[in-house]
Amino acid sequence: MSRHDYFSQFLHAVWHGESGHPLVASLLAQPAFAVYRNTIFKGCVDALSANYPAVRRLVGEQWFQGAALAYARRHMPDDACLIAYGDGFPDFLDSVDAVRELPYLPGVARLDRYWSESHLAADDAPLDTAGLHAVLASGRDVQLAPQAATRWHWEPAYPGYSIWNANRDPGAGPLSGLEWHGEGALLTRPEGQVQWQPIGLGACRFLDACRAGMGVAAAAGLAQAAEPGLDVAVMLGELVQAGAFTSFH
Repeated sequence: MSRHDYFSQFLHAVWHGESGHPLVASLLAQPAFAVYRNTIFKGCVDALSANYPAVRRLVGEQWFQGAALAYARRHMPDDACLIAYGDGFPDFLDSVDAVRELPYLPGVARLDRYWSESHLAADDAPLDTAGLHAVLASGRDVQLAPQAATRWHWEPAYPGYSIWNANRDPGAGPLSGLEWHGEGALLTRPEGQVQWQPIGLGACRFLDACRAGMGVAAAAGLAQAAEPGLDVAVMLGELVQAGAFTSFH
């Protein structure tokens, strides 16, 4: 068999524990191959455990290990470095029947994922805040480009940010008096450290519009439509201060 066919059959045997090819089947029958498979899956589970700490803390170690192993058996890593492994884990959780009792869990998983993406994103130049203030004061409409490390998420039905923050930050303390309504989250990486904060629906829609290439005026209109009474100037100032943008044009 060709080298390509061999490795294809070998990977199939690792992930599915079976092979129709005699050579690979003979390897699969050896006890050491089971140890090899278990080591690979353990590496995937450990990577998911590191990449989804808030989810793990919410569901407990045993449940998380089982869910992570089920995901790993269906999703082969596409990189030998597992630091970014598990991009589909939030959607996988959304399909697990047991998660119906924790409907906010996929949203919490997405924030864990966004933390990893923010951490691993390329470095962008900081925003020229003085220049931005000058052009906006002159009445000129500009397009704002979000930083490569900027991530945001709106959870319409659940207080996803509060739940995630309480389980991601050991110093956040226990949740008390939690109001069951939608929440937004913003993750940025000023000065090389991932930071996060709650934001409203208007800010999320503003960032959506900026990512789509819309100008500040149009983006502000969408933000106010989503959140009537929103002070766009204050919102924009908070986003700039958080380091959400890299440039304008």
